[in-house]
Amino acid sequence: MRAFQSRSRAFALLIACALLVAGGCASVPRDPEDPLERYNQVVFSFNERIDKAVARPLATVYDTFAPTPVQTGVGNFFGNLADIWIGFNNLLQGKVGAGLSDWARFLVNSTFGIFGLLDVASELELQKNDEDFGQTLAVWGVGEGPYFVVPFFGPSTLRDAAMLPLDGAADPVWRIAHVPTRNSLVGLRIADKRARLLGFEKTLDEGTLDKYTFTRNFHLQQRRAKVHDGKPPLEYEDFERDEEASSVPAAAQSASDERSVAEPSD
Repeated sequence: MRAFQSRSRAFALLIACALLVAGGCASVPRDPEDPLERYNQVVFSFNERIDKAVARPLATVYDTFAPTPVQTGVGNFFGNLADIWIGFNNLLQGKVGAGLSDWARFLVNSTFGIFGLLDVASELELQKNDEDFGQTLAVWGVGEGPYFVVPFFGPSTLRDAAMLPLDGAADPVWRIAHVPTRNSLVGLRIADKRARLLGFEKTLDEGTLDKYTFTRNFHLQQRRAKVHDGKPPLEYEDFERDEEASSVPAAAQSASDERSVAEPSD
């Protein structure tokens, strides 16, 4: 508990300092969803340098030397641990069936799946969900606030960033008392998650001239899709209602739907 309180105070201080810095360099943003853009640009660049120096090389080594079955098992193991907190958040959101299914996944995979290394639950058609307390607050009606890049953690919103300490406190890995074991598992999870983004990152670097803007828009789109369980409300821009605009080809609509729910592996 003391460790959690200490991390929470440190994280709250970090956000407070970031907002003070952002307020000191405030200007008219290019995007109304990003009023802290100047601050976010600075932290985004900082995170990119840290990623280039530490996370990306670690992920590259992991991806090169860890066989695919090992990577699959590692991802399954950490995903299984996450199902405990995911189920709790589903219950808080009123999705009782989904919450009980998440906990059933954990029980099945922890036993028949050899401590979660095998995803037996998916074979039994128990759906894998992805929930956290930021999404729970969204369901309770708390607005997301401005886009906010968190040092070391990356893209977020003010609401979600404020909940990171709570999500961390509920993480079984961070609750391990033996520090070498905990740090080794944290490092392994970072390497595994980062390795899953290597292909996506290459596409991003080659396909966009403004990585910051693309990352921001992509994160906000995917985050809203998660909050609404893959079915975010449609947002329309003002337009002339003519014959051409009133008819959207089915193929184009299908492609749009797929893009709105696609997400990189977590």
